Amino acid sequence: MNIKIVCVGKLKEKYFKDGIAEYVKRMGRFAKVKIIQVPDEKAPEKLSPAEMEQVKEIEGKRILDKIKDKEYVYVTAIKGKERTSEDFAKELADLTTYGHSDITFVIGGSLGTSNAVNKRADDLISFGKFTMPHQLMRLVLVEQIYRAFMINSGSPYHK
Repeated sequence: MNIKIVCVGKLKEKYFKDGIAEYVKRMGRFAKVKIIQVPDEKAPEKLSPAEMEQVKEIEGKRILDKIKDKEYVYVTAIKGKERTSEDFAKELADLTTYGHSDITFVIGGSLGTSNAVNKRADDLISFGKFTMPHQLMRLVLVEQIYRAFMINSGSPYHK
């Protein structure tokens, strides 16, 4: 299985980098994991709704350029479907059973994802209604993917 995480912006804090690197290393026995960072669009603090859409469209194009047609794509979104860890693990197992060996996760920028990115998604996934810093969302996402692998392998990691 190939897991790709496409995210907007760079990680700055070492503790996030270290945590993500640890989970990526642990997942190595289950999947090849690749994290692709695309640049965030620089924008002033105060934006009109039209300017916000423009920023999302620019970032969205950068995201879509990193996704291939054959990939199954999850986009993180507050309005996405919430799941339990067990349900998510079953989904990943089912995807591989039905021939999806390339799975991509998208974490948008601070304004979210463009309509084009959301339309490309095979599924919108939510980790709750909380707003999280994107760096933290990356860590939460890689931990949940790792947890799914551990659930599917029958490991006591998930209790």
